Amino acid sequence: MSDVRKQVSEYYSDATAHGGRMRTSICCCTTDSMPGYIKDTLGQIDPEITDRFYGCGSPLPPALEGCTVLDLGCGTGRDVYIASKLVGPEGRVIGVDMNEDQIAIAAKHRDEMAVKFGYATSNVEFRQGFIEDLSAVGIGDESIDVIISNCVVNLSPLKEQVFREVWRVLKTGGEFYFSDVFSDRRVPKEVASNPMLRGECLGGALYVEDFRRLMRTCGWEDLRYMGTCPAVIGDPEIEDLVEPIGFSSRTVRAVKLPGLIEDICEQYGQIAVYKGTIPHHEKHFDLDDHHRFLTGMPMSVCGNSCAMVQDTRFGKHFTVYGDRSVHYGPFDGCGTSRAQDEGGCSGGGCC
Repeated sequence: MSDVRKQVSEYYSDATAHGGRMRTSICCCTTDSMPGYIKDTLGQIDPEITDRFYGCGSPLPPALEGCTVLDLGCGTGRDVYIASKLVGPEGRVIGVDMNEDQIAIAAKHRDEMAVKFGYATSNVEFRQGFIEDLSAVGIGDESIDVIISNCVVNLSPLKEQVFREVWRVLKTGGEFYFSDVFSDRRVPKEVASNPMLRGECLGGALYVEDFRRLMRTCGWEDLRYMGTCPAVIGDPEIEDLVEPIGFSSRTVRAVKLPGLIEDICEQYGQIAVYKGTIPHHEKHFDLDDHHRFLTGMPMSVCGNSCAMVQDTRFGKHFTVYGDRSVHYGPFDGCGTSRAQDEGGCSGGGCC
């Protein structure tokens, strides 16, 4: 384990030292899919941060004002600083990364970014450590509202430990919202053990079904995809090494609601109405890639979806009718994703 993490850290230190260049396009995140208000904030961030930042998505959910946000594997801090603007002066953002070189770049811009955002003091902090052991960097039980991560979980040799730590530190009603690279089959040992392929976010990619099973063992009964896109490698030599494995970039939403989230979608006759009150989302709100709530339009939802919008920070933005006093059996069709139905990109936060 320590060898894998050391190899990954050295790989990213080398890329950072050489202008941020990597061999593939997997973690060269574009801004095409970012909403305008996030692009505006991105434009305020120093190029030293953005040029050496690696990610495969834009895992920044809405309604973050006043929240405590934790970024796992924050790198040079691009998403930390975007979140800093979104949480506002009353919120707080913590970035954790094992790489000393990248943390140093992130931390040197704290005061500068606070001034740009008009804050009296910075609302961000950076801690060097491992995402598999958040207690070692002082993250307490149920202390975090939202956890984000951008193409980092795949790099960990102990993914179950990462997911268990996420469950531990999230508050009840909190959210794990992250982008990462996944595979369409189990990655063979010769690919997984290749330091270059691991560093390029391919060797450690989780098979999507193993990911689902692993999340369930850690408490996550119902996870949702926000968006799914084919992961473009862009290097013929590396494509040859990993063929015929297919890789995708996915943004995931997982909500911590023990006892309320069931392993399938169940029907209780509940109706949810979005009020249109989340900033920058006045016309609609996407719970996932197949649940779009149009403002003011009543929508029949399963018990899980209802809990996700009622018993979380989104609750004040919804009116819900009905409860779980009467059960009507399975909720037909609720578990179908547009990505599964149509193939290719389904939208959401993926690049």
